[in-house]
Amino acid sequence: MSVIDKVKRSLGILLTDESQDDLFNILVEDATEDLLSWINRVTLPTTLESVLRQIVIIRYNKMGIEGETGHSEGGISRTFEDLSPSLKSTIANHRILKVAGRR
Repeated sequence: MSVIDKVKRSLGILLTDESQDDLFNILVEDATEDLLSWINRVTLPTTLESVLRQIVIIRYNKMGIEGETGHSEGGISRTFEDLSPSLKSTIANHRILKVAGRR
């Protein structure tokens, strides 16, 4: 099952509903590039596929409220975080450190 299919299933979207596939492709591509940048790698380890999926879902759910850190309406307050501490920890565990050369 593809990443997009897993995302759709997690969001309760029918796998046959292809109306948002272009958007999901962009979100997966962007999240993959970000993850690779964060971990200093050129290929994504399979152990980070679930993290990729979670980041795509977070970004999908935050569409329209980008940049907000909190929201209150009708007596209900919500705060938003970019990535949970557990996701950050998992990403950090896969990071390759860059070594600077001597001059």
